[in-house]
Amino acid sequence: MKSWFRSEDVLAVLIGVLLIGLSLATLTGANLLGWSVAVKEWADPAKALAPSSSAFAGLSGIGAFAVTFVFLLGVLSAGAVFLRTSPARFAVRFAVLFLLAFLCWVAGHNAYIAANPNKLPSGVGWALGLTGEAGYLLALVGGLLIGNLFPRGGAWFKDAARSELFIKVGIVIYGAVLGAKAAEESGRATAILFRGLAAIIEAYLVYWALVYLIARKAFGFSREWAAPLASGISICGVTAAITTGAAIRARPVVPVMVSSLVVVFAVFEMLVLPKLAHVILPDEPMVAAGWMGLAVKTDGAAFSSGEITAGLYYPDEKDPARKWMALTTTTVKVFIDVFIGIWALVLSVIWSWKIDKRPGGGLPLREIWERFPKFVFGYAVTFGTFFAIGVSDPGVIGDLKRGTDQADVFRRLFFVLTFFSIGLATNVRRLWAEGLGRLALVYVVSLFGFVIWIGLAISWLFFHGVPAGGK
Repeated sequence: MKSWFRSEDVLAVLIGVLLIGLSLATLTGANLLGWSVAVKEWADPAKALAPSSSAFAGLSGIGAFAVTFVFLLGVLSAGAVFLRTSPARFAVRFAVLFLLAFLCWVAGHNAYIAANPNKLPSGVGWALGLTGEAGYLLALVGGLLIGNLFPRGGAWFKDAARSELFIKVGIVIYGAVLGAKAAEESGRATAILFRGLAAIIEAYLVYWALVYLIARKAFGFSREWAAPLASGISICGVTAAITTGAAIRARPVVPVMVSSLVVVFAVFEMLVLPKLAHVILPDEPMVAAGWMGLAVKTDGAAFSSGEITAGLYYPDEKDPARKWMALTTTTVKVFIDVFIGIWALVLSVIWSWKIDKRPGGGLPLREIWERFPKFVFGYAVTFGTFFAIGVSDPGVIGDLKRGTDQADVFRRLFFVLTFFSIGLATNVRRLWAEGLGRLALVYVVSLFGFVIWIGLAISWLFFHGVPAGGK
């Protein structure tokens, strides 16, 4: 128990709770995280950075970056002491790591890379439409280049490149973000909420099992690869794949590589599915909206898909139906995300009891406890706290969301640090030998073979005939 208490899981929960605790200050009118640096889509580099709250506009983007860097350096160096690691050694390496990863994150927000092709900024004639999540891919590539071309340089970062700690902190923060969003959605029209909750069941009971079986039986992947792949495709990509990886004790590189595929293919879905929905469902806007939430696997791409779809059905930006369509997509996607913690528990039980069982028989409660990713408790507590506050007093939801938007800046930073760190530690040749090319093929077969179409069928089942007025 003592060794568990001094673990990365506990440290991740402590750091996550610290950040979301500071975000709760918005309920009292205070603003304790508004100085954090937000990265915007940019064509002019001078406009790439800004404080996350307008109350700190005088700080400037560079100032917000400096304060954020110093804050994280201090908190994580203290965390190094908690883990009995040299804080001085950690601090030097983390400073370089953070700078390189942050540059990748900023580059990924360039308008030509990230902007929605339907909403191009002034002066930008085209865009790839990758959303800001392209920064994760660039961070992974940057880490891979350093780790494989300059292996000694990659090894130098070892003490600071704590990918598991970074992603766990990010997921704890994500619980609060989702809690505030779920509280907001719970006040929407009952019909939409009920249909959204019911529709997500298929992501777990249908999608997951099919992808897992295809990866195992048709392509010969090990369970270590098949389970995170099934979660990444069927649930919500980055967070689901990484949480699943922790539950089954997969190597960190496995869920991150799966997550990278999710980001790439989500962009393709965002560009194609809205137009396809408008063609084949001309009189069913809410079916189209629900389909985006069920089929597009990253939050950013799913929300953008919902907005694009609404714009195709209702060109007038002031038409209230556009709002209801976008909210339907958001509702479905948010409630899919909510069940990540439950699914981690389910997989912990299955792996301990049936797949990686130890002699003795019965339900191995101790093994389940050891296998279950403890940081998910932090995710559950932060989600439950923010959801309960929002539902009990809907008047404070706006303040809650302002706070979680600021905390979410750190969630994104921890995610990009994770991708960069895993790139540093990944041997590309070895990874390719394990079947990275086949992994992409599984994704293509699953996504275009049945995930999209089952999502359409389920969306039709629950949203067919529902008007776009929210009634």
